[in-house]
Amino acid sequence: MTDFSAIHKPVLLDECVSLMSPALEGQGAVAVDCTLGLAGHTIAFLKACPNAKVIGIDRDEEALAMATERVAGEGLSDRFTPVHAAFDEFSAVLDDLGVRRVNAAFMDLGLSSLQIDETDRGFSYAHDAPLDMRMDVSQTLTARQILAEYPAERLAGIFRTYGEERFARQIAREIVKRRGRDPLTTSDQLTRLVDEVVPQAHRPAGNPAKRVFQALRIEVNGELDKLAGTLPQIACRLAPHGRLVVESYHSLEDRTVKTFMAEGLRIDAPAGLPVIPEDAKPFFEPLTRGAVKADEAEVARNPRSASVRLRGVELIRPLPQRWRSRYLAQASDDDAYERSVAQAKGRPARRAAVAHDRDGATRRTGRNTAGRTDDNHGRRR
Repeated sequence: MTDFSAIHKPVLLDECVSLMSPALEGQGAVAVDCTLGLAGHTIAFLKACPNAKVIGIDRDEEALAMATERVAGEGLSDRFTPVHAAFDEFSAVLDDLGVRRVNAAFMDLGLSSLQIDETDRGFSYAHDAPLDMRMDVSQTLTARQILAEYPAERLAGIFRTYGEERFARQIAREIVKRRGRDPLTTSDQLTRLVDEVVPQAHRPAGNPAKRVFQALRIEVNGELDKLAGTLPQIACRLAPHGRLVVESYHSLEDRTVKTFMAEGLRIDAPAGLPVIPEDAKPFFEPLTRGAVKADEAEVARNPRSASVRLRGVELIRPLPQRWRSRYLAQASDDDAYERSVAQAKGRPARRAAVAHDRDGATRRTGRNTAGRTDDNHGRRR
């Protein structure tokens, strides 16, 4: 039997259980673990909440199989439903299962230990590997394809937007310059190229290639667009007093989560009104004061917890209809993240190019809020 404890250490486990469990006390309560991984958090939820059932979603078939094995080994299979899907298919998954409302939803946005430690997908610059970076190997777009085919301007945009890389343009130009004679196919090649381009005096702490790797992974998997499109779906499917708990690991994720939660925490009306309209009152209540971080003891036990930011909210009243309509529109937007960034900066969002779609179709994702997928990306099996 696989020794999961050796490869998987859930981050802020006790804190996550404490935030989730009050919503899962009722008989037949339903939680969704949108990022199942190796089921560390899911198993803890099931053990702490004996009346609850958990739907576990993961786009990585290997991780899903291992998680299912692990839950079975704990004797918890009768309250667990594994689903192969990307988390932006949240509503479609619930529709397929006949679930109208859920009592809690959890997201751990970090790479799983399995993905980090695998040497054949190229997620990490710590060891040489093919530049793949797909979380779901059934999709077609890879990091290698992006580096081989995207024009310099688009590469620079990816590195700048998704990696906040100061030298995005220089790195992109060097990639395009070299790839004709020396195609970039491995993580070592890319790491060396970035190392040569980024000046010593302007390097971030750690490996200078880390921001480029982050940006490529986000582009390959559509992570931020999926996140920005999934949070509204969750809000629309939460039961009264349902809870949303999210762990993020870099500033782009955390900013997206923080901004989304803040929308429901504020009064959505002009200042000075003598009476606040009912549909303008806050519908979320914070469960955390700001973001919870791992303490020194946890970081010492699990260094990968160093960058975690944990946030949670509770739905304290029915979602106002105008917010529901707004969220449904956001949930069906294939460029939700880029559009939100563009709106914040007061400029129109650029439409995503379709020439290198992740699944060969003309859409970036398989998201369909009506409850069905329309392509092979993140397909359920």
